[in-house]
Amino acid sequence: MFAVKSFATKSYFSLLKKHARGVSYLQSVCQAPRVAVVLSGCGTCDGTEIHEASAVLVHLSRDGAMVQLYAPNIPQMHVVDHSNGDINENEQRNVLSESARFASGHIADLGHLRASKFDAIIFPGGNGAIKNLSTFAVDSRYCTLNEDVERVLKEFHKAGKPIGLCCVSSSLSSFIIRLCCMASILAARVLPEVEVTLGHEEDEDGKWPNTDFVKDIRAMGAKHCVKDVHVDHKNKVVSSPAFMCNAELHLVFDGIGAMVKHVLKLTGK
Repeated sequence: MFAVKSFATKSYFSLLKKHARGVSYLQSVCQAPRVAVVLSGCGTCDGTEIHEASAVLVHLSRDGAMVQLYAPNIPQMHVVDHSNGDINENEQRNVLSESARFASGHIADLGHLRASKFDAIIFPGGNGAIKNLSTFAVDSRYCTLNEDVERVLKEFHKAGKPIGLCCVSSSLSSFIIRLCCMASILAARVLPEVEVTLGHEEDEDGKWPNTDFVKDIRAMGAKHCVKDVHVDHKNKVVSSPAFMCNAELHLVFDGIGAMVKHVLKLTGK
């Protein structure tokens, strides 16, 4: 009889421990910040910069965030051969389909994203930000944004929810293309007097080759700040230069990590 009671007692406490672990897990999931990450394709020349997107996702995972990837269901501006920078005029790809490479298919149409479902939003860089998410590659400071990109930026801003931005430059061979891709362009275009950073404002021995784009940021009404990571507390916008600087990969990774931490801190979770 004692053996039966002992077994029952052990089983009861074992169930309690399992239940407690389950409750603890559910509580941690409920308390975890929910972050939407918006992609613009796959590959820095015509889509999302792969290292930046990977860094964003790794840091979000490390800090316990729940992440959902999004991309607009639209054609890419064009397709670029990343081995030589040539544009393939005979090929067309879809931004959502290409972005799905990052998520093994677990990605949603940007048209379905609602700020009410998330605590923050992050845009990695890459030329897709100025080719697919906006017309900056063609229209410069007079560009327009993709309808859903503009909508979600305004929704998150209006709701007082943090927005994270990576800036990345892609400098190809002089006989092909030389473009600068900056996720901060997106915020500068639609958020009045937003503060962002592209890094430095003057080139230093080729380390900051795309400082001319600071003029475009200012022309669109934004304030540029010379920092490695800048937090605009008023607008809850956090930006990092990333590959705007010809820096080593681990330094870019660390800079993006600092941006992610500031974004998550601003969620209050």
